[in-house]
Amino acid sequence: MVGILLAAIGGIVGGGAIAFLATRATVKSRLEKEKENLDAAIQESSVKWEAKVQQALSQARNADIRVKALEKELNKVKSDADRKEERLAKREETVDRKMDTLVQRESEIVSREKETVQRESDVKARMAEAEKMTAEARTVLESVAGLSQEEARAMLTERLMEDVKLSAAKSIKIIEEEAKEEAEKRAKKIVGVAMMRYAAEFANERTVSVVQLPSEEMKGRIIGREGRNIRAFEQATGIDVIIDDSPDTVIVSGFNPVRREIARLALEKLVQDGRIHPARIEELVEKTAREVDQNIKETGEDALYQLSLGTMHPELVKLIGRMKYRTSYGQNVLQHSLEVGGLSGLMAAEMGVPVKMARRAGLLHDIGKAIDHEVEGPHALVGANFARKFGENAEIVHAIASHHNEEKPLTLLAHITAAADAVSGSRPGARRESLENYLKRLGDLEEISNSFAGVNRSYAIQAGREVRVIVENERIDDDGATILARDIARKIEEQLSYPGQVKVCVIRETRAVDFAK
Repeated sequence: MVGILLAAIGGIVGGGAIAFLATRATVKSRLEKEKENLDAAIQESSVKWEAKVQQALSQARNADIRVKALEKELNKVKSDADRKEERLAKREETVDRKMDTLVQRESEIVSREKETVQRESDVKARMAEAEKMTAEARTVLESVAGLSQEEARAMLTERLMEDVKLSAAKSIKIIEEEAKEEAEKRAKKIVGVAMMRYAAEFANERTVSVVQLPSEEMKGRIIGREGRNIRAFEQATGIDVIIDDSPDTVIVSGFNPVRREIARLALEKLVQDGRIHPARIEELVEKTAREVDQNIKETGEDALYQLSLGTMHPELVKLIGRMKYRTSYGQNVLQHSLEVGGLSGLMAAEMGVPVKMARRAGLLHDIGKAIDHEVEGPHALVGANFARKFGENAEIVHAIASHHNEEKPLTLLAHITAAADAVSGSRPGARRESLENYLKRLGDLEEISNSFAGVNRSYAIQAGREVRVIVENERIDDDGATILARDIARKIEEQLSYPGQVKVCVIRETRAVDFAK
């Protein structure tokens, strides 16, 4: 029994010891785990505080840098303020000195004004005395001469005017003779050299083109059933087709030379092809228009090549090509422009002006005639505006605008272009005029010459390029003849338009008559 009890007590004690040991181990492990957690928390807090400390240190350094920058800027502002203050002090000193000078000058001016007032009073007194003496002398002279002051002045003025006129006429005659002699030498040389080195053909002006037909039957095919073919052709080309009694011919008529050329070529192709109907007409007219446009472009490029002018704006090249189909007074405008370009270059070489620029101005001077039926205004100004629009040199634009005096020529290039244009247009056979215009110009020349006092009669000769004026010997002397020739020439310039120039020749004849008995 006792043994069993002891065994039971031993078992209980042994079980309690085991339980205690197990509890102790558990507590120990918990403590170690808590310690680890605490160490980790301490480590994490330490890292955070260290980062915050580093951030604070960085902010402190940045603040220190900004403070230093602000101090530097403040020092700069202070130095600028010091310099400005120093300049202001110097300016104040300068202003003070100037004020002193002004005060001194003001006092001098006041004293001079007083002196001037005194002098004016003295001068007025002397002038009054001089006027009194003059009046007395005038009275004495009038009583001695028997003439009033106005009569003496009129007589003196008349004599002076006569003397001045005679002197002026003699001087004008001498100067004109010298100038003419020198100018004629140089002009003859320049124009003569230019004309000897250049020659060109000319064409007749036409507003119609004639198309030859293989037979009379073709006229009916051109007209078509109920006139549909001819209506389609006129609508496509904008040109009138005239079918009359002329054998084997059809006339295309229109004022637009390019359209007329397109119509002529298209009609020739239709006659050759034989298939004439509205669709074929439209097709051939469109094709011919493209061919003519290409030909215009090639013609313009060929003109530039002939004058060695290099490149030019494509629109100006087209306008140059279109001049091939335009005539003026029977002279082909493109041939005339090429001729003027060549003459301008030759004259420019003689006078020391850039040759290429002169050729360019000469070629483009009538460019407005290619479009003057589309734009209002004189062809010279129209052409100048287009040349300016497409980037031509200002001197060339001025030469184009002034070659017919729509603008006053201001440069040597402008005068060269106008002279070359006159030479090309006025040479014999270059142009033709209507008989009515020709006769009217002759009559106007004689009428203007006869309108002057002292003219007996006048004759326009040499196709209106010269007018000979015969004056009354008793009314006009030799010097008066010089003045009369000049006055007639100026009036002709103001009232008439003419190619080239008109020579005015005043003839004063003295006849001595006696009889042998």
